[in-house]
Amino acid sequence: MSPAGDSVVVEGLVKRFGRFVAVDGISFAAARGEIFGFLGPNGSGKSTTIRILCGLLRPSAGRASVNGLDVAREPEAVRRNIGYMSQRFSLYGDLTVGENLRLFAGLYDLPERLARERIGWALTMAGLDEHRDAIAHELAGGLQQRLALGCAVLHRPSVLFLDEPTSGVDPLSRRRFWDLIHRMAAEGVTVFVTTHYMEEAEYCDRLAFIERGRLIALGTPAALKRRMKGELLEVAAPDLSRALETLRAVSGVIDVALFGDLLHVVVEDAAGAAAQLRQAAAAAGIEIASITAIEPGLEDVFVSLTGRRTIAGS
Repeated sequence: MSPAGDSVVVEGLVKRFGRFVAVDGISFAAARGEIFGFLGPNGSGKSTTIRILCGLLRPSAGRASVNGLDVAREPEAVRRNIGYMSQRFSLYGDLTVGENLRLFAGLYDLPERLARERIGWALTMAGLDEHRDAIAHELAGGLQQRLALGCAVLHRPSVLFLDEPTSGVDPLSRRRFWDLIHRMAAEGVTVFVTTHYMEEAEYCDRLAFIERGRLIALGTPAALKRRMKGELLEVAAPDLSRALETLRAVSGVIDVALFGDLLHVVVEDAAGAAAQLRQAAAAAGIEIASITAIEPGLEDVFVSLTGRRTIAGS
């Protein structure tokens, strides 16, 4: 049995595909009503873990339970008790919004009266009332994702698995989607979500970082940021590649990473480092437009833990 209040419990979970270890002995728990973020680069083991937790793959070792149901011994019971939404739109594109919802109501064996009630609830919840008769494949990406979410929660599961649900969706639609997630969590639904968007990770109650199948960090967004060693400077320079290599060699610099059109420089002491960075750049004939002390973000934390320059990398 799972500890009181924990909807998802994972203990020493391993998944091998031949000689390749996709999930390597990870352990964690997600509480009832918690938004639990599962982060890592492509190929890190996120989707494999979710498929195990949904009863779609058998673990090679370790154990996992969802609502007290063992995912290896009771996969069908697990699937009946959860909602699942993948990163790809997997509904029936040639059916209308309402027809997709009716189809899923049938798959969930909802009685006719309850099905009508839940379909009405799902349409309103997802903001799709006025799109009920629209063909699914003609919907904008954000609306398709909200329809997929409505279908996934039509039977009102207490645990919802979302595998990169906003991949390829515009930022405004992503924010609206997360508003729906928070509303469900407030009603007691445990939401287990994978994402490689760091701005989305900030919306989670707790986060787990996974890389190469191993759990490398676990905690609240604020706690993970506090784990980062050193202080952070944001540097703007016209020639970023030369600036990066030059600043990396400066005494007191822990790391330098490219973030968009800026550099993030992790230093031992921000107060005294700016002058040293400018001096080193000037000696190398490199112009520095600005140096600003900033608070680290979650992507900075991930870089400091792994050495990877971006979580979205393969």
